[in-house]
Amino acid sequence: MAVTSAALVGLLVASCAVVAAATRYTVGDGEGWTTGVNYNNWANGKFFRQGDELVFNYQARAHTVTEVSQNNFDSCNGNSPLSNDDGGSTTIRLSYPGMHYFICTIPGHCSNGMKLAVNVNGDPSYSAASAPAAASAVAAAAAGALIKLALF
Repeated sequence: MAVTSAALVGLLVASCAVVAAATRYTVGDGEGWTTGVNYNNWANGKFFRQGDELVFNYQARAHTVTEVSQNNFDSCNGNSPLSNDDGGSTTIRLSYPGMHYFICTIPGHCSNGMKLAVNVNGDPSYSAASAPAAASAVAAAAAGALIKLALF
């Protein structure tokens, strides 16, 4: 029984590690994605990694979360977006390393500071396709171990 309990604990720890590997950041913390927030200060000191998520909370259709190139970020130009949403709560998975640039395309918002640049550090073990699958596989293994333990 002690061996089974040790195995179960190991599986549970492993499942927590897989799930905890990604960090979820709420952009602007309690202020959200809005005008009047210094997003450079918000991002300062944070370590973004592949697989992390940015959660943008804002009033639907009052703002946009638009990912753009560096040139379009610098000029506050949202005409060629990589992605765009105005639904009120947008979650972006940082699936590749390098710089990611986000602006609000509502006139005047970006030029008044509603823009965010984050540097995403690479993780050689990360795969956007396998991250959710790995968490599910570990959870399934832990559930299987719990059932076996319950049967004995």
